[in-house]
Amino acid sequence: MEAGADPVELLTPGEMGDADRRAIASGLRGSLLMERAGAAVAAAATRMTPAGARIAVLCGPGNNGGDGFVAARLLQENGYHVSVFLLGERQNLKGDASLAARGWTGEVRGAQRDFAYGHDLIIDALFGAGLDRPIEGEAASLIDGANESGLPILAVDLPSGVDGGSGAILGRAVMARESVTFFRYKPGHLLLPGRLLAGPITLADIGHDPGILEDIRPAAFHNDPAVWIDAFPRPMIDGHKYDRGHTVVVSGPLTGTGAARLAARAALRIGSGLVTVASPPDAIVANAAHLTAIMLTRMYEAEGLAEILADRRKNAVVIGPALGVGDAAISMVSAALEASAAAVVDADGLTSFAESPDALFMRIRNRAAPVVLTPHEGEFARLFPDLSIMASKLDRAREAALRSGAVVVLKGPDTVVAAPDGLGTIADNAPAYLATAGAGDVLAGIIGGLMAQGMAAFDAATAGVWMHGAAAARVGRGLIAEDIPEALPNLLSRLAD
Repeated sequence: MEAGADPVELLTPGEMGDADRRAIASGLRGSLLMERAGAAVAAAATRMTPAGARIAVLCGPGNNGGDGFVAARLLQENGYHVSVFLLGERQNLKGDASLAARGWTGEVRGAQRDFAYGHDLIIDALFGAGLDRPIEGEAASLIDGANESGLPILAVDLPSGVDGGSGAILGRAVMARESVTFFRYKPGHLLLPGRLLAGPITLADIGHDPGILEDIRPAAFHNDPAVWIDAFPRPMIDGHKYDRGHTVVVSGPLTGTGAARLAARAALRIGSGLVTVASPPDAIVANAAHLTAIMLTRMYEAEGLAEILADRRKNAVVIGPALGVGDAAISMVSAALEASAAAVVDADGLTSFAESPDALFMRIRNRAAPVVLTPHEGEFARLFPDLSIMASKLDRAREAALRSGAVVVLKGPDTVVAAPDGLGTIADNAPAYLATAGAGDVLAGIIGGLMAQGMAAFDAATAGVWMHGAAAARVGRGLIAEDIPEALPNLLSRLAD
């Protein structure tokens, strides 16, 4: 999925159903929507197979199956050898799906586990994104047969068995080579494991008026520069470094200084006018030996940090990377949150509150300046142990943001950013080699550096996540955390074009 000119909304299955109903109410026939959807599927199938190939279309009992019947008819008209297999009885089809089935003049076979034998491609039109129950019985057997066939599979809307809202597998799921969806992506296209099962996704315009989104008001977006580019800080020709903010990064003890330096380097590279590492006395020499453009100041525990941040020109603080876990860290984070600076709390700064997360949340809610929390899944589970039962990563992050009063960055290959008001973004641009020591420290620094420049917390977190993934992808294999800040200038130049 490439960056576009307009933000790309994500629609839950319920919101997509609402979009369809609104489109039909505006005068667009449901059968026409289905015809266009089937045409988009047929077009994708022709790209995946040579002319005259044998295609098995596996249709379900609802509208997803109706899309499959349309695709089958169009493919047959274009010279493909098409077999249609139906889960259920043809006479039980309703509405537009029944109409689409009547347009298919070939045989409709009952679906068996070995239905795909002798074909070159499978079109999965069983259930799509709207499935809300575990797959079992005959449907599970059909999905197993499709996956075991070894044939490429083209999924209609979303691989059957993947929850469109969460990306979770509902008992069984099709492993698609590619997918075709309509009007807008669903969260399940971007969240794991759904994204892994969907393959490359074609987003087809089938006639919905984008204006209907003004009434639906979706609150989730694909994390793409279009979402945040208008808020991205741009230096002015007559500006100076003090206009671009001053980020303070809190260092851990002598054995844990590298994480703070990674965060500080990232904050400087992303544009913070000044960056200072606040270092405990035992680590001052180690930090001094590695820092050049980044400034260094001695910090005597929590009281010392409070004194440093009393200077309001220091308008952003990053705390947590290799800070150490325990009461001393709790005091340090508390001092940071009592200051007026925007704050990013990461790593040990989060884990230290595992026994008393409400104490952290109370401090966040009682301050005026914004806070971003950047947990990975393990740290998230320590702070929000009861939220692990929620299948949707987006929902977990939203509930955590509401509870804590902070913007929450729930990290991973499908990083979610959520605000207390429910706004959320999902990123899909993180390469596999971003899973390397120190990468999270760099992300914290990027976000802190953007907040120092005046970017709102949600925008800074969302932009930081995208920049982090894009920089890592630019470096490629062999990536180490130190490489990420050095890849940022090229990305910043591209954004300025």
